[in-house]
Amino acid sequence: MFSKSELKRYNRHIILPEIGLEGQDKLKSAKVLVVGAGGLGCPALQYIAAAGVGTIGVCDFDFVDESNLQRQILFDTNDIGKSKAKIAAEKLSKQNQFVKINTHNVKLDKENVLEIFSDYDIIVDGSDNFPTRFLVSDACVILGKPLVFGAIYKFEGQLSVFNYKNGPTYRCLVPEEPESSEILSCSQIGVIGVLPGIIGSYQANEVIKIITGIGEIMSGKILLLDTLNMTHNIIEIKRKENLANLSNLGEYGDFCGNNYSNVKQITSAELKQMLDNKKDVLIVDIRESEAFNQYHIKSVNISIDKLLNNADNLPIDKPVILICENGNNSMAVIENFEKLYDFKNLFNLKDGIQSWLKNNY
Repeated sequence: MFSKSELKRYNRHIILPEIGLEGQDKLKSAKVLVVGAGGLGCPALQYIAAAGVGTIGVCDFDFVDESNLQRQILFDTNDIGKSKAKIAAEKLSKQNQFVKINTHNVKLDKENVLEIFSDYDIIVDGSDNFPTRFLVSDACVILGKPLVFGAIYKFEGQLSVFNYKNGPTYRCLVPEEPESSEILSCSQIGVIGVLPGIIGSYQANEVIKIITGIGEIMSGKILLLDTLNMTHNIIEIKRKENLANLSNLGEYGDFCGNNYSNVKQITSAELKQMLDNKKDVLIVDIRESEAFNQYHIKSVNISIDKLLNNADNLPIDKPVILICENGNNSMAVIENFEKLYDFKNLFNLKDGIQSWLKNNY
């Protein structure tokens, strides 16, 4: 059922014979996850929310940087240094109060991807690196979820829908992950600001078509867009059974664009020695309370969101060791805090709480 306000809001959809009330109801019942709230994710999220998709997930563990504002128009200057997932959720909720926004403020990895994806009907890939693309694609294959794919490079964009009704998967197009040394990120080569807006909007269009069952889905083909000469080419993709059938996640390379080489780290053995010697340190576990309550070492539990909202939670006069599940989230938090607040006393527990458990400390 729709309220009077919803009927007015979605009027231009409802009067389309191809969508109508039935199609709008399908949109309201749908659950869509967007991986990455960056150049592609911002326009995709905005149009999906505007369309009335009932439940929208935002999965991103990055922070707004001034260099993002040239193309990620969901954010503004006041958002610099803040969590992309959190800010995106706040702004989307203001854009359309009738949709539910879930935030997954975590770094997507083998440990959490299947659990997160299982709650959604469609996955939209707005990532900007090959390891994430392969992880997302493989998880979609294992769970049987359609994947709306987009990619950008300088002035060129790509769009396709993978794993849709037994259609080709991403590995049918790109069988193996390229070597990291062969790849340059947007921060290294640049990208025209309007390009992700175009491709991200195309992704939202495919989401709406899949949910409502209208039009021709971009499955089994890939759109190649060149914005310099405004050419659109569509190339056919064949399903390759030897590549398309997966039952387990594989191994995925280093994530491009996330260089935490300057973050100071300690091993679980070094932490154990510090505790045995009763060193004056503060250990902060940034996992959610549910995970913390299952297993933890003697530490303070401050969730990522609370920590990002108040940097004063961390002292500056003694070593502070941040802990998460596998060491990725805590490393990103430290890099952000060092950049924004000039912390010098933060250390990451290498490989997270799992390294502590494996050593039976």
